Amino acid sequence: MPTLILVRHGRSTANTEGLLAGWTPGVALDERGAAQAAALPGRLAGIALSEIVSSPLQRCQETVRPLLEARPGLTVHTDERIGECHYGDWTGRKLADLMDEPTMEVVQTHPSAVQFPGGESMRAMQHRAAEAVREWNARVERDHGPDAVFLMCSHGDIIKSLVADALGLHLDLFQRITVEPCSITAIRYTRMRPFLLRLGDTGDFASLMPREQPPADDAPVGGGAGAP
Repeated sequence: MPTLILVRHGRSTANTEGLLAGWTPGVALDERGAAQAAALPGRLAGIALSEIVSSPLQRCQETVRPLLEARPGLTVHTDERIGECHYGDWTGRKLADLMDEPTMEVVQTHPSAVQFPGGESMRAMQHRAAEAVREWNARVERDHGPDAVFLMCSHGDIIKSLVADALGLHLDLFQRITVEPCSITAIRYTRMRPFLLRLGDTGDFASLMPREQPPADDAPVGGGAGAP
């Protein structure tokens, strides 16, 4: 079956402001995110892409725009199933304030039990995204053959949940996975099992350097802002 390239959107204004954007309209890429998106065509220059699929949210659509401009033969397919998690009442709130919410501990340690207040469960988020991937795998193989490569631009929690699904990990372990803004994750699906080929590849090792403030022990809900 085809190979899927998962791209997390570039750094957004909500990432830099420390907000949990969710489905808030009008959340764009910031200056660094726009530069990350502009570099994407060069990073993928040697790969023949059969299809491009994107979350409907603005930050994802902006991330794939330079890639579409570089490859005029391709158009973007929008699929709401790979859109961000519906965080409900948490949408638009500061992540620092959410750390005091009792639900946050469950998000970190037992996400399969989480139902966001007024939003969806993380189980439902993973299920809809995995169903979208399976349907697109079948469609791409039918239209372009088993060796085709296609790209999906999505969000941190969505991509982490898809990696967990591909590795056969329980959703409760998905917070151990990190995908930075505009990172590339690649999964090759076969009849018997998926193979994780790349995980969160940015080509930049800045996030591994010591920081003035050590990173928190908790996983950033929504995926975080990446390297400073």
